[in-house]
Amino acid sequence: MLWVLLLACPLALAGQSDGLRATGDLGVIIERATGSIQIIETTSRTSLARITGLGDLSHASVKYSRDERYAYIFGRDGGLTQVDMLRRKITNRIIQSGNSIGGAISQDGRLLAVANYDPGGVKVFDARTLELVADIPAKDDGGERSKVVGLVDAPRQRFVFSLFEAGEIWVADFSGGDTPEITRHRDVGRQPYDALITPDGRYYIAGLFGEDGMAMLDLRRPQDGVQRIMDGYGRGDEPLPVFKMPHLEGWAMAGDYAFMPAVGHHSVLVVDRRDWSEVKRIPVHGQPIFVMASPDQHAVWVNFAYPDNDTLQVIDVDTLEIKASLKPGPAVLHMEFTPRGEHIWVSVRDANEVHIYDSYSLEKLGQLPVESPSGIFLTARAHRIGL
Repeated sequence: MLWVLLLACPLALAGQSDGLRATGDLGVIIERATGSIQIIETTSRTSLARITGLGDLSHASVKYSRDERYAYIFGRDGGLTQVDMLRRKITNRIIQSGNSIGGAISQDGRLLAVANYDPGGVKVFDARTLELVADIPAKDDGGERSKVVGLVDAPRQRFVFSLFEAGEIWVADFSGGDTPEITRHRDVGRQPYDALITPDGRYYIAGLFGEDGMAMLDLRRPQDGVQRIMDGYGRGDEPLPVFKMPHLEGWAMAGDYAFMPAVGHHSVLVVDRRDWSEVKRIPVHGQPIFVMASPDQHAVWVNFAYPDNDTLQVIDVDTLEIKASLKPGPAVLHMEFTPRGEHIWVSVRDANEVHIYDSYSLEKLGQLPVESPSGIFLTARAHRIGL
């Protein structure tokens, strides 16, 4: 046995010193004001690198290759940047439009799709080379272009997105190759402004800016068309001024319930996912922006629009009551749970800090200096539908 241990020790030591590492505990924090990002590690809660030269990141988002090796950063200036998470450098960058609003990566990880405001449409690229694969102009029946919003990946090698001005939902099916089959769903409601796909990939739900209610497409039964749900969801009869529209990606799914921000109201709506009926309205500190469930679904964390954006509140999923309020600092913009949910990372833009909390005790564990932090995106997103 001693002989075996002596042989094993050099191998173990070599494994520690060979410079190899995995990507499962890495992530990207957007520095929105400086066109830069930080690559962070959640195990040691440290920053590993700062990378500059990524353009306008005022509304940036990040997707990951299926092996978590590459991050793809979608900038507001139409920039699409590929970053090597291990070498910690930019490996490719293109300007693919004048104004873009996020992207998605296909189920097989081969294709990247970008949602564009100007010119309105979706461009699809090879995820390895960033070479153009398909260009899908978002035109209505009269030939007018629409801004594209709510772009998500869906099972069966599909992308789903909404046309803001046209009031349509499109499905681009790439299962047959690089020339997509496009299915258009017309007259879904006025001005769909954002959308989400449920974690199981079944339902695509678009919020409507121009009217109350939401538009839902069952992707397992697309032949049934788009249904209207949540007729009371929206600004309502006596709304407050809407300082910022909530992100629908920030909905929380926990058990049979969906937790969603009420537009223009100081409340979080609890909805039964089986029939999309409202169960309860939970009064909260301000107008909610992100409503995010912990991975074990024991709690939902909420941040808020200006002027109440110095606060976080935590909702107990079992009681549907607020169990804690925190004040991390000015302009709390984004939150991200570690993959198994033991910690939550919080960007505090105007303090130039990212705070890290124990998600059970709510103890603050540390903080990192970050220039104007906004989105926090961990590599575990590579394995989740719609993220």
